[in-house]
Amino acid sequence: MHTQTLLSRFALVMAAQMVPALSVRASEAQMHEIVAAVSADRIQASIETLVGFGTRHTLSETQSEVRGIGAARRWIEAEFNRISDGCGGCLEVFTVSGVVSGTERIPDPVEIVNVVAILRGTEDGNRFAMMSGDIDTRVSDPMNAESDSPGANDNGSGMAGVIEAARVLSQYRFPGSIAFVGLSGEEQGLNGGSILAQHAIDAGWNIDAVLNNDMIGNIRGVNGVINNTTARVFSEGTRYVETESEARQRRSQGGEVDSASRNIARYVDEMADRYIPNLDVMMIYRLDRFGRGGHHRPFNEVGFPAVRIMETNENYNQQHQDIRIEDGIAYGDTIEHVNFAYAAKLTALNAVVLAGMAKAPAPPARVEIRGAVRPSTTLSWSKVQGSASYRVHWRLTTSPTWDYSRNVGDVDTFTLENVVIDNYFFGVSSVAEDGSQSPVVFPGPAGSFD
Repeated sequence: MHTQTLLSRFALVMAAQMVPALSVRASEAQMHEIVAAVSADRIQASIETLVGFGTRHTLSETQSEVRGIGAARRWIEAEFNRISDGCGGCLEVFTVSGVVSGTERIPDPVEIVNVVAILRGTEDGNRFAMMSGDIDTRVSDPMNAESDSPGANDNGSGMAGVIEAARVLSQYRFPGSIAFVGLSGEEQGLNGGSILAQHAIDAGWNIDAVLNNDMIGNIRGVNGVINNTTARVFSEGTRYVETESEARQRRSQGGEVDSASRNIARYVDEMADRYIPNLDVMMIYRLDRFGRGGHHRPFNEVGFPAVRIMETNENYNQQHQDIRIEDGIAYGDTIEHVNFAYAAKLTALNAVVLAGMAKAPAPPARVEIRGAVRPSTTLSWSKVQGSASYRVHWRLTTSPTWDYSRNVGDVDTFTLENVVIDNYFFGVSSVAEDGSQSPVVFPGPAGSFD
């Protein structure tokens, strides 16, 4: 009887240990399924449709059903609704708009309309990971709303990727919410992003990350390089909303390369390494390309973590150009320049990042650190909903990635013995039962996701 009791207890212990292992394997398998489901053919079809509207300039026709930005955004909304119909109404599809006027590129009042589709989380429905693409296009003259402006790569590729990610991920349910967004007015001053960021604030959305996809389909650079194995992620270093007192704290404790946005970039890099074959992510430590801008910036400017994902080698002859041949060079953003397989690869990267963040708990809140003039380093944090455990991370101050980590269980403080605070950077992530992990949070306001 005693032997049977011991065997029964042993069996229970083993079963308890096997459940997380089985859950982790199922989660990994799901991520690979998501990658495999992304279709280059569907992305191609979406880009062809977007190009077919002739121009999607912000100031272009809005009443026609076949030409102009009005027709384009209504088609995008219809696509989101069609996807929702296929998953039993799983997407909340709506538009968010605002009127802009009195700017250099929008002198007269124009309604800027964004299209949004939300896959609502089952447990934490007000927490969001967002993927965005731009609807609008332009030619050489940013005020020319009449000429054909196909915008196949800039940014038909990003918008098509958002639609395809919505189709794939609509077949799953996640604890956190995912938003799929088409933004307007990018070429006229990042208007749509500003409007949606303010809507998110007014609605009380908790946005963990915005993945802005702007040009994800070109592999032939103006520099002569042909490359379909790398992608770039741009992220701000210090938070735009940092106060003077927070800046003083950062100067003392570090965090110049550890904003929430930069740790989103590291998360993207890690997911590429784990799930996307033959893709290396270049983390660019800059808000955007030199002297240029993108639609993640308005989200950064109100405090949301946001990054730009895009191709590595741009071809400037195919951006913001009138369609023409000049001195033997073909100018214009036409569809023959888009590599659909590459656009699918970057779309798959977005999909697993969105899924990973929506499966994981929120990043830990109020992460703090202490250990000055001590042989060990202590981290503390506030627990978050849905977390089964927490992982402490550290790295050399010159390393771009979190190279060392330790799962410390379901606790809210942990001391790394004999790891000196002066020699490393530190962070904490939250971990779900199935092993899904949030982005790493650097201690203090410099790295906060709040």
